[in-house]
Amino acid sequence: MAAKRPCGAMFPRSDHIREIENVGMGMATGRDEIVVQSWLRCLEQHQLDPAQNCEAFIVPDHKLREHRQQSEELINIARSGLEHLFQQVAGQNYVLLLSDRQGVTVEFLGDPLFDNNLRKAGLYMGSEWSEGRAGTCAVGACMETGEALTIHQTDHFDNTHTPLSCTAAPIYDMRGSLNAVLDISLLSSPILKASQNLALHLVNATARRIELANLMANTRHEWVLRFARSPEFLDVDPEAAISIDPNGRVIGMTHGGAKLLARASGLDWRRPETLLGQPLSLFFDTDIDSLPDLTRSRPTEERVLFARDGNALFAHAIEPNTRARRRMPARDQIPSPLRRLGGDEPSILALQAKAAKLARTRLPILIQGETGTGKEYLARALHDGSGLSGRFVAVNCAAIPEQLIESELFGHVPGAFTGASAKGRKGLIEQADGGTLFLDEIGDMPYTLQSRLLRVLAEQEVLPVGASEPRPVRVRIVSASHHSLPEAVREGRFREDLYYRLNTATITLPPLRERPDFDWLVERVLKRHASEGNNPALSKAAILALKAHAWPGNIRELDNVIAVATALCEKGHIDLADLPEHLSCEGETDADAQALRQLLVACDWNVSEAARRLGLDRSTVHRRMKRHGISQPH
Repeated sequence: MAAKRPCGAMFPRSDHIREIENVGMGMATGRDEIVVQSWLRCLEQHQLDPAQNCEAFIVPDHKLREHRQQSEELINIARSGLEHLFQQVAGQNYVLLLSDRQGVTVEFLGDPLFDNNLRKAGLYMGSEWSEGRAGTCAVGACMETGEALTIHQTDHFDNTHTPLSCTAAPIYDMRGSLNAVLDISLLSSPILKASQNLALHLVNATARRIELANLMANTRHEWVLRFARSPEFLDVDPEAAISIDPNGRVIGMTHGGAKLLARASGLDWRRPETLLGQPLSLFFDTDIDSLPDLTRSRPTEERVLFARDGNALFAHAIEPNTRARRRMPARDQIPSPLRRLGGDEPSILALQAKAAKLARTRLPILIQGETGTGKEYLARALHDGSGLSGRFVAVNCAAIPEQLIESELFGHVPGAFTGASAKGRKGLIEQADGGTLFLDEIGDMPYTLQSRLLRVLAEQEVLPVGASEPRPVRVRIVSASHHSLPEAVREGRFREDLYYRLNTATITLPPLRERPDFDWLVERVLKRHASEGNNPALSKAAILALKAHAWPGNIRELDNVIAVATALCEKGHIDLADLPEHLSCEGETDADAQALRQLLVACDWNVSEAARRLGLDRSTVHRRMKRHGISQPH
């Protein structure tokens, strides 16, 4: 349930309030369905009361700074697009808001003459327009549906917002997740909702261009394919784009690109993980070797590409920036412990290079990443590459009982408490003197101990339990958390001053589902579990299943899956049947069924020949045919 909004006094029920209440009772209304569904969410999910008038909510300044810092890259990329849109609507009293994925306005363009009115209406920097906070509104409804829309006047849930007319479009990141919302609003407007059709077109087009700029900025070293239905717009204003790695797999896309890929393959754009990592040939009648034919070396009207669903598109291929790629450090220039973190893909090589530079400093480092992404492995690699003479000491703050963590970390003098060692004991911080102290799951450290850790960082000294004099220590702190520490700070569970001390330098480990070196990791794990006489290889079907999985447990989960599959497989061959059942199901998609049918046709329905080409047993192919309802036509 959403947090209760700060609201004013109750007001008599107006026609607008009664209409919302009628919708809640299942009665029909002439509103757009998207408005009706939002009203129902406000009533049932967010438990908001339409009879309570609520002022717009502006987050405090320190919270706004946090939101803007987290969105800094997006703001910089989007700024020129926002300014161009603002110029297009100049003189029409529109206000532009760029909201982050929490619905907080992190960039704002409006007429300064109306600042007071705009702030009061919530059309201002720092305003929060999530549906749970503001009720039905363009930003909130856009976040919920993922689609561009207009919420016009009395479409709004809250009475205080009914003078407004707001139009919003989603901005997706290159992995297919909602990244931000672009909103264009009026304090007052003509009565007809259709008056905002042009605004809807403009905000949609601007969001598309921001997504394209973001994709281009983050894939300078990869192939990019841009698409348009008309050759005249291909080079100047493409409708969609995707990026492709050196192995010919899709690694990024705009929202239009996601929808295009989904249509071509029969998959769902709302499940971007099924599109990413797939070969280009799954979606189009081409592969990476043919992309040079779609560069500007050929006339625009000749650059035609056919999607697997039969649609023809004009395509523009942009080559990787090879000169920038050559500036990337060679693997042999990175210390060996850090080289073992990943493969040769540019983003992984950049992560290794950053870690190598930070390893040689004594700066505190915060490692962020989901559970199982290898945070402790990276921490050890940072220590091994640092040249420090002291020990590497790892502490899991979530695993030590709260009543023991103080003495474990800081140590104690003889007889400091009941049960204490008669000789006293060095704490883990002192044991790491001259080396590295790795604090895993730092977000779970008790709040009362956080101030003592802050003193270690600030004063380079530790005070054991029961001691009156501190002891000097020189220790390098590396911490990690799969929790959002900024969120913990906002909720009062983590000290803000400690967070900024620990966050001096940050390294973010990508989740396994986003690793561009996925194949390299699988090979490494396979080698780890290989034994004499059992050095298995993965079938194509098993590889597809592994790539289709979301990997909530990341590398740790992959390691477990490969370990079991290696033990179960026969004849040195890991097939779908050797993987956990939920992975086997994920690996079988409509696209797989179509590919199997095409292969059988190419083999004149000779199942043995199809099995040979797939590297599978004949019985496995028969099982897959039965599962997909494939049979030889008479």
